Amino acid sequence: MKTVRVLFGLLVLIAAAWAQKPPEQRPPDDPIAQALFPPELVMKYRLEINLDEGQSKAIKESIQKAQTKFLDMQWDMQSEAEKLIRLLKAHPVDEAAVLAQVDQVLNREREIKKAQISLLIHIKNLLSEAQQNKLSELRQRPS
Repeated sequence: MKTVRVLFGLLVLIAAAWAQKPPEQRPPDDPIAQALFPPELVMKYRLEINLDEGQSKAIKESIQKAQTKFLDMQWDMQSEAEKLIRLLKAHPVDEAAVLAQVDQVLNREREIKKAQISLLIHIKNLLSEAQQNKLSELRQRPS
């Protein structure tokens, strides 16, 4: 049972880490990551893409708003994961209850990923087509 707990804990940590990983750090063949621009990339090249003050301010505000939301969502996911662990520790394990709780954990993870994609879409929509094209070029340059 301890092995199951450790494995599940690792699974939750991996899922949480993946959800927090910016698209520029994901494999380059990820078509979704290639279509969007993480805030770190935009701010890194803000001068090269001529990001204006209004765009910069809007991006910063969006990030601040999203960070608060992400923190709450991650706490909710952690709470659901803890419930799942408690269910898995039972003797015998109630399979139906565990599977229902797995759905809760996965729903929280889905909400986090959806919010992350929403932030990235908002940032992309703040950029002109020329800025997006320049960022796509700059992303390909070795750091």
